Amino acid sequence: MRFISVRDLRGKSSEIWRQVGIEKDLVVTSNGRPIAILSAVSEESLEESLAALRQARAAQAVETMQRASVASGRDRMPQAEIDAEIRAVRRVRAR
Repeated sequence: MRFISVRDLRGKSSEIWRQVGIEKDLVVTSNGRPIAILSAVSEESLEESLAALRQARAAQAVETMQRASVASGRDRMPQAEIDAEIRAVRRVRAR
């Protein structure tokens, strides 16, 4: 996978768009850190690409929550405590 800087994206945008068509995915960096991914799509594949991206983000969010749960010990909470926590949150949201 190729990396490009924000500066290159601004200064060489036409070249970058051509490269996306060839490379399919480019990582955009700012100060050497990745901040975005440019990914080639077509009109036909746009919806499927967006759905796959959203699914991957959701899976990543679940994995992050699971790791945080294990790290904090919440993965060993008894079901009654989980149910009580859910009820408490729902009461607050209902107000």
